[in-house]
Amino acid sequence: MRKNTTEQSDTKGGESLKSKIIKFFNNSRKNPFSYKELIKKLHLVRDKDKKALKDLLEELVLESAIAKDKSGLYSYAGSSGGENLITGRLDFVNPRFGYVIPITEGGEKAEHDIWISGNKIGGALDGDIVRVALYKRSGGGNKGTKSAEGEIVEVVERKRTSFVGRIEVSARHAFVIPDGRKMHVDIFVPKEFINGAKTGEKVLVDITNWPTREEKSPTGKVTEVLGMAGENETEMHAILAEFGLPYEFPETVLKAAEAIKAETSEAEIKKRRDMRDTLTFTIDPEDAKDFDDALSFKYLDNGNWEIGIHIADVSHYIEPGDILDKEAYRRATSVYLVDRCVPMLPERLSNELCSLRPNEDKLTFSAIFEIDADSKIHTEWFGRTIIHSNRRFSYEQAQEVLETLQGDLPKELTILNTLAKKMRDQRFKEGAISFETVEVKFRLDSTGKPLEVVPKVRKDAHKLIEEFMLLANKRVAEFVFNLKKGGKESNTMVYRTHDAPNPEKLAALSTFAKRFGHKVELDDEHTIAKNLNKLSDEVEGKPEQNVLQSLAIRTMSKAIYSIEPDMHFGLAFKHYSHFTSPIRRYPDVMAHRLLQHYLDGGKSADKDYYIDACEHSSAQEKLAAEAERSSIKFKQVEFMQSSIGKEFAGIVSGVTEFGMFVELVETKCEGMVRLADLEDDFYEVDMDNYRIVGKKNKRMITLGDSVQVIVKSTNLERRTIDLELVNNSDTNKGVNRDRDLDRDVNRDALDFSDVRPSPKRKR
Repeated sequence: MRKNTTEQSDTKGGESLKSKIIKFFNNSRKNPFSYKELIKKLHLVRDKDKKALKDLLEELVLESAIAKDKSGLYSYAGSSGGENLITGRLDFVNPRFGYVIPITEGGEKAEHDIWISGNKIGGALDGDIVRVALYKRSGGGNKGTKSAEGEIVEVVERKRTSFVGRIEVSARHAFVIPDGRKMHVDIFVPKEFINGAKTGEKVLVDITNWPTREEKSPTGKVTEVLGMAGENETEMHAILAEFGLPYEFPETVLKAAEAIKAETSEAEIKKRRDMRDTLTFTIDPEDAKDFDDALSFKYLDNGNWEIGIHIADVSHYIEPGDILDKEAYRRATSVYLVDRCVPMLPERLSNELCSLRPNEDKLTFSAIFEIDADSKIHTEWFGRTIIHSNRRFSYEQAQEVLETLQGDLPKELTILNTLAKKMRDQRFKEGAISFETVEVKFRLDSTGKPLEVVPKVRKDAHKLIEEFMLLANKRVAEFVFNLKKGGKESNTMVYRTHDAPNPEKLAALSTFAKRFGHKVELDDEHTIAKNLNKLSDEVEGKPEQNVLQSLAIRTMSKAIYSIEPDMHFGLAFKHYSHFTSPIRRYPDVMAHRLLQHYLDGGKSADKDYYIDACEHSSAQEKLAAEAERSSIKFKQVEFMQSSIGKEFAGIVSGVTEFGMFVELVETKCEGMVRLADLEDDFYEVDMDNYRIVGKKNKRMITLGDSVQVIVKSTNLERRTIDLELVNNSDTNKGVNRDRDLDRDVNRDALDFSDVRPSPKRKR
């Protein structure tokens, strides 16, 4: 990156003069100004600033950031020079540089992300909305990338105002070392604002003064002491606080929940379809406490079956706008950490009133279908019901019945399983994606310490429930959409949508798969799903399975909530909603309310409210997923503490500017081999091809390669595992290196929790 000779001339407050000039012209778009006028407008007094102004004006003209007319007047570039500022969100990769992802809708747009040098960040922090002045390409620090280059001149909106970290207290002040990997500066805390915290404790700190160009560290005050760093309870609370997620309910909310009466009036029962005499049961994880869905089964005289999907009627207990509803909306989702569930609703509701416990009458919202032996639906009914569950199965118990045909309800479970398999086969024929990544769970002791890592196994009992939940979600969405079929606009509804994969990333995946001998044609949008599923079948059980499936999932967009009735690509459903988990997800509560509103003959609901609610729910879901991943990472690091010095087989799972990630085959834990620790040669990073290359020995280590590593160290506070590469020159034997992959990999995975999240939910 070229050096700006006038950059060192700063105005008061740490803002560079160049930034100030750009901001001035951006806010003064109509009138041109002479050099002397600009001296006055910018309040420049020092001679060196006046001299710097002249040089910077000419430099900005060359960069097309401002315009200069024939009379020597300077003005906002406007349409002649292009929009000089780009708005975007900062991805602060490491202390040396970051990227701004443009989010502007008008004006000039960068074709790619904007590369920002660490000394051009301008006091912004990761996730902030910022404004960037673009430079002309200089071939500097971002050589080899497709990114434009720029400087942050303004922070428009802060992503967060509080941070979690470990505090170090000295005689006169303290510093908080943030937990977040992308927070690259410590937070200064004056001694009078440490709130009694002691060195080594985890704290929550609010920012009182933000960083500037000269003052790199923000200033803050401790608002909460979470406990001693490294302790399980402290770390779990710290993770929730880090992502702004609550871990306690306000007392007023708890009291409101306790005040709800358990008894159901006869008048309420008469409003509902009474299903209490129909065989009904639940199938859930062994340790589940909130049972929010149940299945009913009934033989019909014509040889078909009546199958009901019954969902806890949360909307009966919380009214729009009441204190419980506001808290549920705020949270939007339950959060599933490794050792706990932080519920969306107080336990009085989630584990008692709304939980479909056996041998109790429960209020439900139901989707009831008449289905034949070919899994064809003949009739459907939606509405409020009352049920009485006859049996609670765990997944393991239901699976044993399916395998042995012994125990309770073997015939009924077998019929349901047969229908589920037929529905599943039909989904895949219609284009659903069949990727399932290998997942693990931890066996913990009473203190939360991980004792063992075990793989999660999905069997027929899991898939049976999955298919019927998908059926209910799909048919509810279709029912609401079709109420106005042929009209100008469909009724407002909360949908779950998922876009088709990014074509560029699909092309990169196809090229990368060739390294392992897999030919995948992904350029025809009509056969993408079919060919992705074919790849999934080909790699099953092979060393490259995890890497290729992970990359395939990363090509896809993130599923979101929306009022737009767009398709769900991953499930191959034209319309899809979330209806089956209102105890855990607020969008399901909204779907229940909207469905009942339309069943009662209501007109289309207010769009603006539901647009905002969908955006909020999607954002909260993302935070919850990030918190879950952080808790998993913490337990991985804690588990690997006892393996320091041991050697493991691994697969290269990621390449960064400063090293490569390796996933250990045995434990599925991920650590990093840092380039600085590779002593046999100087290695350069080739991000376009996901590899590192030795400058002298030309050794290449690439995403997907098998390697041997030794656990070098672990850091619980940073949730990191450092690995040391065992020198193996045969790492790349037999691998074809002819490829050209796109630099960027979308880390957001396709969310298969669209089916039914369990207390140990998948990503």
